[in-house]
Amino acid sequence: MISDNMRGASLMVAGQVAFVINDAFMKALAGDVPFLQAMFIRGVMATAILLIAAMALGQLNLRIAPGDRWRVALRTLCEALAAYFFISALFNMPLANAVAILQALPLTIALAAYLFLGEPLGWRRLTAILVGFVGVMLIIRPGFDGFTIWSLNVLAAVVVVTIRDLMTRRMTSSLPSLTVAFLGAAGVMVFSAIGTAVQPWDPVTWPELLQLFGATLGILGAYIFSVLMMRVGEVSFVVPFRYSSLVAALILGLIVFGEWPDALTLLGSAIVVGTGLYMLYREVTLRRASAPASIRPS
Repeated sequence: MISDNMRGASLMVAGQVAFVINDAFMKALAGDVPFLQAMFIRGVMATAILLIAAMALGQLNLRIAPGDRWRVALRTLCEALAAYFFISALFNMPLANAVAILQALPLTIALAAYLFLGEPLGWRRLTAILVGFVGVMLIIRPGFDGFTIWSLNVLAAVVVVTIRDLMTRRMTSSLPSLTVAFLGAAGVMVFSAIGTAVQPWDPVTWPELLQLFGATLGILGAYIFSVLMMRVGEVSFVVPFRYSSLVAALILGLIVFGEWPDALTLLGSAIVVGTGLYMLYREVTLRRASAPASIRPS
């Protein structure tokens, strides 16, 4: 019989692989479909599916509490900007490199929560965050051979996703997750629609539409798996499996696009992943140390 931890880990891996499959489908369209147009078509599909799902499950609630309105608005804007920055970069740089930079998210979220939400962060974890940022610089290498301006777009995506996740943390529990996801998808759709309005519309073939549908299924699957895995198993066991996205990106990048990162990029990726795992280890250790003796695990 499969344990809850193994079930949660499997869901985490499935969710991360689904994210990368979405990325691969979108990247495969580079040179064939303008990226804003690709964003818009995927946004239409994702918004329609999420709307139907939210209505069917009774999780569509557009009567948002006054305190949540600005958070939802800012989160939706960040969702659109994140898609813009990341997909534009994905169209112009190796898949694994882009996904590797995204692995800094646990570090930036922890730092932002410390700076803006007052969440505790000791010197060990602060040091780990600084070391992790060194790893990011090894991947980006500004001013050196191998540097691409598109890496800065991924870094911008990390910044806006950090803000997005902070806004999500501050929302009240009365706001259904599917409503938040639907509004985020709608925001991406509207943002990209504005961009496509000032550009010529390129004809889209049926194979390209199928690729966009595959990307839509990937992003929706990633969302569903991410929600399910948070309800199964211990967080300390499940969360490290989020780095499976980097493994998936390396494999798909090599098989589909013939790409493989250089040694410095791989070293930087290892540093970022290592510091993220250390952050998780410290968090679990501190939580256990602060728990009352009567409820500590033996």
